[in-house]
Amino acid sequence: MIRGAPVIATLAVALTGCASSPPLADGLPASAPRVIELVATPFFPQEDYQCGPAALATLLVASGVEVSPADLAPEVYLPERRGSLSLELIGAARRHGRLPYVLATTADEMVEELAAGRPVLVLQNLRVSQLPRWHYAVLIGYDAERNVAVLRSGRERRLEMKWQRFAGSWHRGGRFALTTLRPGDIPGHAEPARFIAAAAGLEAAGQRRAAAAAFDAAIARWPNEPHAWLGRGNVAYADGDRAAAADAWSRAVMLDPHDAAARNNLAELLLEAGCLDESRRQIERASALAAGTSLESTVSESRSKIDATARAAARCQLEDRAWPD
Repeated sequence: MIRGAPVIATLAVALTGCASSPPLADGLPASAPRVIELVATPFFPQEDYQCGPAALATLLVASGVEVSPADLAPEVYLPERRGSLSLELIGAARRHGRLPYVLATTADEMVEELAAGRPVLVLQNLRVSQLPRWHYAVLIGYDAERNVAVLRSGRERRLEMKWQRFAGSWHRGGRFALTTLRPGDIPGHAEPARFIAAAAGLEAAGQRRAAAAAFDAAIARWPNEPHAWLGRGNVAYADGDRAAAADAWSRAVMLDPHDAAARNNLAELLLEAGCLDESRRQIERASALAAGTSLESTVSESRSKIDATARAAARCQLEDRAWPD
């Protein structure tokens, strides 16, 4: 079976590292609140080099997961680096049944997440690019009138930073920002490719129930998005629901007849169901579509399996005849 889906966007609130970057109020969309602070966001004082587990615990607890930084440290803390990498944080969020959603590299999506009641984990470089000091904090609000960002950071429950200073530290940190979504939640600003890729990550991590909820939400939002149906079919197949998988992959192919992955998966399912002629028809189309792409070898394996089954079926037909003693 083939899994997968692709990624990214930019919006408007400029967040640059320049000392001359404008105040927050100058770039804030007119519809955005002027002041937000998620005061109920939990706080975990960060031990030395443990900002990753503490920041992630803040997001997960805010989304309803009962977990502590101590629980997360073995999952995300790398002693040799004396810190955590963003990939470890994303993987741990998935293992705890939440969809980690990486935000765009401008501040607009941060503002929308805060307005939706979701804090945002950010990676900062608190020094200069040539001599970095990496730090994870959680953005819980801002005040456009006073031009400040409000964070849970280090050992400070409520840290205010001038917006330009926060902007600079985030810019030097690579503009990484993350939120964690409950299964079935989908941000208003979400892009299909980025959200579906995040849902596929949940399925790959074995969180099939959460992945199913995410794909269902994607289908409700973007019913004509073939990758959402591809992912939903993958989850259904893994759950043993062959009928639902067939329906989902058929829908993906109807929406995008050039989707080699969906045709490949459908061909394998048809083979299991004994529909050999239709299986061969689908795998032939998939082979032609996958030629010269990253899917070529996988589809070739499926075709070999189907061809071998066809040869075996031909031999079986001879066994039905009456042979002399």
